Amino acid sequence: MDFNMKKLASDAGVFFTRAVQFTEEKLGQAEKTELDAHFENLLARADSTKNWTEKILRQTEVLLQPNPSARVEEFLYEKLDRKVPSRVTNGELLAQYMTEAANDFGPGTPYGKTLLKVGETQRRLGGAERDFIHSSSINFLSPLRNFLEGDWRTISKERRILENRRLDLDACKARLKKAKAAEAKAAAVPDFNETRPRNYILSASASALWSDEVEKAEHELRMAQTEFDRQAEVTRLLLEGISSTHVNHLRCLHEFAEAQATYYAQCYQYMLDLQKQLGRLPGTFVGNVESTSPPPATASPTALAAATGPTVPTIPVVPTVVGAPNSAPTVEGLNPSDVKPPASGTRKARVLYDYQAADSSELSLLADEMITVYSLPGMDPDWLIGERGNQKGKVPVTYLELLS
Repeated sequence: MDFNMKKLASDAGVFFTRAVQFTEEKLGQAEKTELDAHFENLLARADSTKNWTEKILRQTEVLLQPNPSARVEEFLYEKLDRKVPSRVTNGELLAQYMTEAANDFGPGTPYGKTLLKVGETQRRLGGAERDFIHSSSINFLSPLRNFLEGDWRTISKERRILENRRLDLDACKARLKKAKAAEAKAAAVPDFNETRPRNYILSASASALWSDEVEKAEHELRMAQTEFDRQAEVTRLLLEGISSTHVNHLRCLHEFAEAQATYYAQCYQYMLDLQKQLGRLPGTFVGNVESTSPPPATASPTALAAATGPTVPTIPVVPTVVGAPNSAPTVEGLNPSDVKPPASGTRKARVLYDYQAADSSELSLLADEMITVYSLPGMDPDWLIGERGNQKGKVPVTYLELLS
């Protein structure tokens, strides 16, 4: 108990000394040991790393989980070291509602069929989002959080110790300075006309006492300087380790970007598949024809022209003469090898999007290639006959840009 009281009193004395030194420095009444420029740059770099890491971490959490209540719940589970319960994504919840609505309206109706198709795509989108969130949390958020809760706390602790060592050092310097001033004053030559002999002895005794005080202050200063230098080296090594932190965060950033690219590529592919599926369903409405993705093959040329601007000249139709031997075949049972191009009136067209032929009567297309097109009597207006070299077949009008 006695030992603890002595230690408590000693710690209180050290704290008071540091407080006095800190206050006098703020008031400009005491000198302060300045760190070298390189050390100051390391400190500024570390502070900047900590601040930006916090901002990036918080905003990434908002990106991955926009719901603040859910973020608070996940934070509490993490602090309690418990597993975060699985949460349904918004896409998966929307898919559930669409599926239930389709069953209510009738899965065999056009609306019900479309709801099932869109709902399935939303479920796949929700699954992709879940995988993206999980991957980003492990490969990006966790390293940033580990830095703030691990390495940075260690750096902050050592910096506080270094600041205390600096205050102790400067307090020792101030104490030595005062002791030397007192010693010089005591050792000054007395005025024999004004000073009584008794004071000579007192002055010599005081000078000896101040000499001892100077030696003690010098010893304390050497000890404080050693402690300060040792702590400065420890802190310097930790601050220089920030470069390794940047390398680690750079790798994590690449992994986050790769996961995000994979997620958006999956979403894009899922939506393309959905567009193709909806294009095959009866009663499907055509969306924005100016979209960067290929429009459904069922889009009407008239609607396309109305949406894209000026009217495009129509394709010449091969004339049909009743009883004539060269009359063009009808669309039903079309054999591309039997189709004869008209003597005049064929058009050139540029392919806008890749198109994969569904059967042997269609012609596969590659974006930006040039083909020759024309129409046949009684043919579906959404389709044309396309020729490329010795290949020919039906092609969707909405995949073409007709040239004058």
